[in-house]
Amino acid sequence: MLQTTQRLMQQQGIRRLLVVSGDAPWCRQQAQQLVASLPGDWPWVGDDAPHGMAALSGGAVRALLGQERLHAVFDAANGLDVEALAQLAGVLQAGSWLILLTPPSSLWPQRTDADSLRWSDCPQPIATPNFIHHLQQQLAADAEVSHWRQGHSPQFAALPPRAVWQAPDGAPTAEQQTLLAQLLAAEAGIWVLTAPRGRGKSTLAGMLVAHSPLNCWITGPSRAATEVASHWAQGQAQFWAPDALLAHCREQGAPHVDWLLVDEAAAIPGPLLQQLVSYFPRVLLTTTVQGYEGTGRGFLLKFCASLPQWQALTLSQPMRWAAGDPLERLIDNALLFHELPAWSAPEHTPVLRMLDQPQLCADARLLRRFYALLSSAHYRTSPLDLRRLMDAPGMHFSAALLADEVVGALWLVDEGGSSSALAHDVWAGRRRPRGNLVAQSLAAHSGQWWAPTLRARRISRIAVLPELRRQGIARQLIEQQRQQAQGLDYLSVSFGYTEPLWRFWRACGFELVRIGSQREASSGCYSAMALLPLSEQGEALCHAAHKHLTRDWRWLRQRIDLALDIPGDDGDPVA
Repeated sequence: MLQTTQRLMQQQGIRRLLVVSGDAPWCRQQAQQLVASLPGDWPWVGDDAPHGMAALSGGAVRALLGQERLHAVFDAANGLDVEALAQLAGVLQAGSWLILLTPPSSLWPQRTDADSLRWSDCPQPIATPNFIHHLQQQLAADAEVSHWRQGHSPQFAALPPRAVWQAPDGAPTAEQQTLLAQLLAAEAGIWVLTAPRGRGKSTLAGMLVAHSPLNCWITGPSRAATEVASHWAQGQAQFWAPDALLAHCREQGAPHVDWLLVDEAAAIPGPLLQQLVSYFPRVLLTTTVQGYEGTGRGFLLKFCASLPQWQALTLSQPMRWAAGDPLERLIDNALLFHELPAWSAPEHTPVLRMLDQPQLCADARLLRRFYALLSSAHYRTSPLDLRRLMDAPGMHFSAALLADEVVGALWLVDEGGSSSALAHDVWAGRRRPRGNLVAQSLAAHSGQWWAPTLRARRISRIAVLPELRRQGIARQLIEQQRQQAQGLDYLSVSFGYTEPLWRFWRACGFELVRIGSQREASSGCYSAMALLPLSEQGEALCHAAHKHLTRDWRWLRQRIDLALDIPGDDGDPVA
């Protein structure tokens, strides 16, 4: 049955999922038999791969991006690395089966998930019932997912009729040809190409090099990430690592190069990228829309808004599989890879609603819109953030709603409440338990050993729909949390320092308590922390930490390039 269905899948240009559920040894035995019955590459992701299989850890799957494989097994018996699952789906070629091995469906939601150690800030693995229930609902609702449950016969989903798929023949598609003609005629400027994975972004970048008489260079987060573009460029474009290229440009000045192609641009720190593009007359940036590398719309909003002139391009037609591919659809639905819908705001005041984790996870539409808004504002949002949001302990949320649409989103995380003994160990540098980012930083770096003993909430993410920004919605969300805080000593936030961002947090009542001495790799900004006191103890901590910062600022300001006036106890800026 697997072989017969696979031939039809190849003709239709699609990939499908088979879920094998049961005890781990039984699942692996069935997977082995399936692998033996069907020729293919069959990488096996997970623990206990059978002898002779191409075994991969979840973290190693990223190295396959830009390549293609025929069929694969993903073993989720001990834990589900959703980033690796999405990446693996992205490298499977048309006609492929993805076999997902899971615990029995009735037991899976309460099974501890080893992958939770990466994102939950818990010392031991935890069960992840909210996400697993959500995933099971997606699997059950999709009529093209096949199932094989222990004790039952395999149930292969019927294949709906589809047109015969024509695989790319190496020539540009009609969409690519249109964009290629536009780029080849370009005099100067910056073009930003966003599209889902598999649409031929990197191929188009390589074709531009091959067809252009001009000199082109390529950069990207890694050489492997640019393999497809380099292949289609036919060796005519030199690859540079982003940091090495920037160093070269600073030392030698603007190179005599006509085009800079930046593949998967959202994975490169924004400040570095902003400096790079200034050295070249023509720049093409490509990035994946709403996926495991980051979100395309968020990249447009956050990074491209700072560019002097740029044009948006997109590709919609898949190249490596047919439109409406079942596996792509399932992964998109399961991991909420959805862009925010176009929306016009009615003239009404938003309704603010505080949410706990069960409330948010129980409302599929609310969850989808809430997460999409956060993703659009923070373009490096990954599936790990979805797992953390749905199942990590100590999560709290607020939403601003207009006409049942989420127009503002706030995500907070519990911190503190540690024992005095643990707090002393953190202060002394003997221990550094997971989580408690701000509390531990104040203890370890600002001399406030007792900071981890207080109870606090850290603002992890905040976002407002672009059409409604500068109307006070974000401040209202924070004020609601401040008013409703019960038994908390302070709210905190950690952010990459920019003057506009600090102006916002200061307007919300926060006091700056820490500035890092080195720029963050992800943002290119100096890390900053601020507190909003809620109790007398919180006031005392905030005062002591700010006083420590004013003392340090006298020498720190000489070491870092940051225009910032920090007032001392007398209200005057520190000299």
